[in-house]
Amino acid sequence: MYKFLEQVTADAMTRDAKTVSPGVTLRELGDLFEKEDFNAFPVEENSQVVGLVSKFDYLANFVFTPSHMVPRYDDLMKRTAADIMTPEFVYVRTETKLTRVLQLMVDHRLRSLPVIEKGQRLAGIISREDVMRSLQRCAQA
Repeated sequence: MYKFLEQVTADAMTRDAKTVSPGVTLRELGDLFEKEDFNAFPVEENSQVVGLVSKFDYLANFVFTPSHMVPRYDDLMKRTAADIMTPEFVYVRTETKLTRVLQLMVDHRLRSLPVIEKGQRLAGIISREDVMRSLQRCAQA
């Protein structure tokens, strides 16, 4: 287990993260969430991460209460990632220790975190599964 203490995000992350543009619609997001089975997509504009859109953000659009009127379905599905994304999000760097990544995931109940380089550029994404694989690898070594 001591080996896990030395691991950094770059050792475990997925480098080819899928992203969406701010203009992608809810209809398109729904299709992407179903097709890719990811919990969240970084929202990228001009090669910079400007937000994060999750399944939770998507589903929150369908919560209707007496004080929250139901919009027409077609109008709702035309909302964009920019409309629903979380612009202030938790992220890590490639050199962040996996112990810190794990702590952030547990504390904030996150399934994945974008990995950001200088200039807000996306280096990849790290998921709970990535951390679990690293833990298993280190336990077997």
